[in-house]
Amino acid sequence: MSPALKPTLPTLDKLGVAIPQDLDVEKVAKAWLESFSQFVSAKDTEGIISVLDAEAWWRDLFALTWDLRTFHGPEEISAFLENRLEETQFGGIKFIEATLDRPYPDLAWITVQFAFETGVAAGRSVTRLIPSKDGAWKAFVIATNLESLKDHPERVGALRNHLPNHGKWVDQRRKEQEFADHDPEVLIIGGGQSGLDVAARLKHLGTSHLIIEKQPRIGNQWRHRYEALCLHDPLADWLEFYAGALELNVWTSSTVTNATHNEETGKWAVTVKREDGSERVFQVDHVVFALGLGGGAPKVPDIPGKEEFQGQILHSTAHRSAKDHLGKKVVIVGACTSAHDIAADYADHGVDVTIFQRSSTYIMSTKEGMPRMMSPLFWEGGPPTETADRLDNSLPILFTKLLAQRKAATIHEADKELLEGLKSVGYRTNFGVDDSGFVFLALKRAGGYYLDVGACQKIIDGQIKIKNDSQIERFTRTGLKFENGSEIEADVVLFATGFDDYRGPIRKILGEEVGKSLTPIWGLNDEGELRTAWREVGVPNVWYMMGNLAWARFFSKHVALRTSASFVISKAHISPFNPTEIKAKQEGLFGTRYPAPTVW
Repeated sequence: MSPALKPTLPTLDKLGVAIPQDLDVEKVAKAWLESFSQFVSAKDTEGIISVLDAEAWWRDLFALTWDLRTFHGPEEISAFLENRLEETQFGGIKFIEATLDRPYPDLAWITVQFAFETGVAAGRSVTRLIPSKDGAWKAFVIATNLESLKDHPERVGALRNHLPNHGKWVDQRRKEQEFADHDPEVLIIGGGQSGLDVAARLKHLGTSHLIIEKQPRIGNQWRHRYEALCLHDPLADWLEFYAGALELNVWTSSTVTNATHNEETGKWAVTVKREDGSERVFQVDHVVFALGLGGGAPKVPDIPGKEEFQGQILHSTAHRSAKDHLGKKVVIVGACTSAHDIAADYADHGVDVTIFQRSSTYIMSTKEGMPRMMSPLFWEGGPPTETADRLDNSLPILFTKLLAQRKAATIHEADKELLEGLKSVGYRTNFGVDDSGFVFLALKRAGGYYLDVGACQKIIDGQIKIKNDSQIERFTRTGLKFENGSEIEADVVLFATGFDDYRGPIRKILGEEVGKSLTPIWGLNDEGELRTAWREVGVPNVWYMMGNLAWARFFSKHVALRTSASFVISKAHISPFNPTEIKAKQEGLFGTRYPAPTVW
């Protein structure tokens, strides 16, 4: 992001304007779009900049950059356009709809949705226009989203095969899942929501896939978490149903032991070990790791004196139920989601439990917070899910922080009684990154918060005790000693301290040498985009797919489209280790990525 520009809200006061009562929204939108389209057709970068606000943003979701990029201000946008307008053949712009949106009384913009094409794909844009003093409306945010590949439509609706198979379906499905006489094009490691979503997208693009899941049943990664985890059983059953209903190819009780790249064929040789001990080596075009935020090894701080401690030490991933520790004293190290869920379970079973809070925690009640966070897009009366996803992801992440700060303030006020109650018992809270609530903690740290579903009141009532006046110095025979000299007795010390680097499991499979090329997966880069999620992980044709249900639903399509786009290359026996330079010359599908670097 340009250092000269800092994200600001285009409030009506700042713009020095008011919204006319008789505003013809569609007329304004179509007039702007006509000018924009003419400049795009003429490849006129200066003309395009002239219809953008001086603080405009452009977020590209794989449509023009084959990447996830955000540009802020005329300098960055101009450089991006100069590189991409000719290369991508951006054009074919067609108006879809326009609405006047008022997220707050002092904020207003016209949201314009239009279709566009590139040389190889079709896309949709969500563009937000703001007024200026001279009466002109200019784009403040433009988002360009990859929707489909030309000549490779999703096999949905009328494009599905509706012919009867006269009782052959069971045998066909068995053969399809066995891969006895052929290999899948994409091998997906992990059968959670991320793996299932990308598999479903690939299936509808006609791309063969196989999911490798170590558990004996889809959903067991949720079923076998601690009992107090909210929604784990219903979610697990739904994931299993989803895999069956969508006829996804899954091998359960199976693990990937290694994967090596074949320089001659450009394929990955992936070894899969099954429950009976047999092994199968697949030759695949792409490997997708779908291991989620818990993909790394459990992280446990190295605290001196562990060998002296006479009690039990475990990580939250090894915990199952408070019933395992009835009558014991438990100390939970950590004060975020898992810590609170587990502590509440202990409290409900009468177990003496203390949370050791190493640093302050962001607290938001789900009762007050979720309606404010999720509306209007993902709440009752909102738009269709596909539309909501597109609108939600069309705003640059660093810009959304400004809106998040406003929402966080209203949530804080609604949760005031709860937060004051926590403060009264010494619990330390914060308001998130730059007072923006929990979302940016999730994006930057994948933690640091608790969305309250009841544990906070147990803390206020004393059912869950809090220790946070000093850091841990060491274990003792009977518990923990702290730097201020205080001690606490414990029969069980449970670490709810998250996970190590998500790249660990990838390195084990690809090997340490290839693993040196892996890029960081989570956290934000200088453009405000997640560093590697939903993209190749520094090794061509090795991808990382992750996210909650909403992110997995939306970004799985981009992963599937881009892997499918590059199949033409692999089928032409061209090494995918250099796909970006050869695409335009060979098949005209997977083009060069926008080369301007980001800072991690």
